[in-house]
Amino acid sequence: MSTSLCGRPNDTDGPTIGAKISDILTAEQLLQRSLDKFLAKDMKAWTDLCTDDVVAEFPFAPEGSPTRIEGRGALFEYLRNYPDVIDVREIPTTRIYPTNDPNVAIAEWSVSGSVVSNGNPYNMKYATFVTFRDGLIANYREYWNPQVFLAAMSGTSF
Repeated sequence: MSTSLCGRPNDTDGPTIGAKISDILTAEQLLQRSLDKFLAKDMKAWTDLCTDDVVAEFPFAPEGSPTRIEGRGALFEYLRNYPDVIDVREIPTTRIYPTNDPNVAIAEWSVSGSVVSNGNPYNMKYATFVTFRDGLIANYREYWNPQVFLAAMSGTSF
């Protein structure tokens, strides 16, 4: 029997040396971890959860906002100032669904907070479809209501 990094037997005590994060966490747990980083306002840590060639899609983004972003660097540049624009204080609802594909999870979630520049409340509901590869986000597709976004922003740009 092999031992873990802590010297305990590996039969029930955790990962073996060389195990990938995707061998340890389910897609649902990986998605929850991404929401935790988002709530912590750590956009660098959030994008570090993505593959180098990640594709992020926002099919309902309002005119002037990207509907598709390719690459971890580009995604970080898009998100880096998000906490300075929208102050998300909590994720009051989260429901994560497993799928028949162990690399895919779906979430319904919501946020509450405010727009930093104008103080308007920001309350949004999301439906997110995430595909993981080797424990990292490879495709992130998020649906949200652009009318709610535009009303909260009141002309403030993101």
